[in-house]
Amino acid sequence: MMKKAFYFFIVLIFIFQFSHKAYAEEDIPEILSESAIVMESTTGAVLYEKNAEDIMYPASLTKIATAIYTIEKGNLNDEVIVSEEASSVDGTKVYLEKDEKVTLKKLVQGMLINSGNDAAYAIAEHLHGDAANFSKHLNDYLKNEIGVENTNFTNPHGLYDKNHYTTAKDMATITNYALENKTFIDIFGTKELKWEGESWDTTLISHHQMLNGERPYEWITGGKTGYVNEAKQTLASSANNGALNLTAIVLKADYKRDIYKDTANILDYSFSNYVNKEFVPAKEYKADDRIYKSKEPNISVTVPKTGFNEEVTKDGRLLITDNEDRAVQVIKLEKEEQPQEIVSAHQAINSTADEGSTTLPIKSIMLGAGAVIILLTIVLFTFMKRRRAQQSHYGYIQRRKW
Repeated sequence: MMKKAFYFFIVLIFIFQFSHKAYAEEDIPEILSESAIVMESTTGAVLYEKNAEDIMYPASLTKIATAIYTIEKGNLNDEVIVSEEASSVDGTKVYLEKDEKVTLKKLVQGMLINSGNDAAYAIAEHLHGDAANFSKHLNDYLKNEIGVENTNFTNPHGLYDKNHYTTAKDMATITNYALENKTFIDIFGTKELKWEGESWDTTLISHHQMLNGERPYEWITGGKTGYVNEAKQTLASSANNGALNLTAIVLKADYKRDIYKDTANILDYSFSNYVNKEFVPAKEYKADDRIYKSKEPNISVTVPKTGFNEEVTKDGRLLITDNEDRAVQVIKLEKEEQPQEIVSAHQAINSTADEGSTTLPIKSIMLGAGAVIILLTIVLFTFMKRRRAQQSHYGYIQRRKW
């Protein structure tokens, strides 16, 4: 009897250890990694973040950017001749030999699946001659085509350089963009690949332990690992439970076990508390005497299951916020231009007022202006007093609660 009870206890521990956690909204997970973010891949909503805009070293997560740039700008059927410099790059390799001929696609696969620094360097040389010139083109691409704000890469692989940096938010933005490309999705989610090289025949197995089965996570769809001493452990993951598509970036954990535990916790939290839905914006939003409208009649958003609010900022952005006034998703609105006849009418009134003012006695003008100023001051004070309690740190003007 005691033996059966012991086995039952062990089974319970196993289930507790490896099942997904169900988080309540107020139970925001505390993680050991220094920086992290979870974004919904299709809507761009931010579901979890910790120091997500702090400057960090990405290590080999850099290769996500190198991969999507190569896929979009290169010809994957090109035959690349490996240089001596590429074959001798430090760190993890796919053991390319000098003068070995490899297709550009195979280099991308070796770079993402096995984190080959030699493959990344060979890509940079093939596309733009050397790593420095490649990095210049890559940074322009990331800024102008993907829209990152705090990223600068000095090499294609992620080996440490003090000027090679990004943020969790930028890295998630890059990964989300890459996940719109089918070729990238296929390679990012590859668990193993037979590799036949000039000096190395093997089966490449993804280093991402949630993907390769060492630390299984049911909904994982792809991933990339990274490590250098200065960056510590870094991890990029994509996951899909059939309802949400999530991208998780976790940076600077001391130990490998911590980076995976943190990733599982923030993914579980996001899956437990958020849902995708079609959102119908109001017909119009008012902010600082301007009228803004949505470009689309329906917008796909990711919102808390417990409800959300709308807030309109002074510069015409629609914020989807949770019950703690934290912005989850930002939607850019369009300012509605005033009809020309209304503009003309305003101009005519102003012109008439200017002409008539020359015939009024100066004393009357001063008395009238003083009265208007006093009246406007009273009205403004009353308005600000009523609205002050409602203003968020984003400076919203109009709000709806769902």
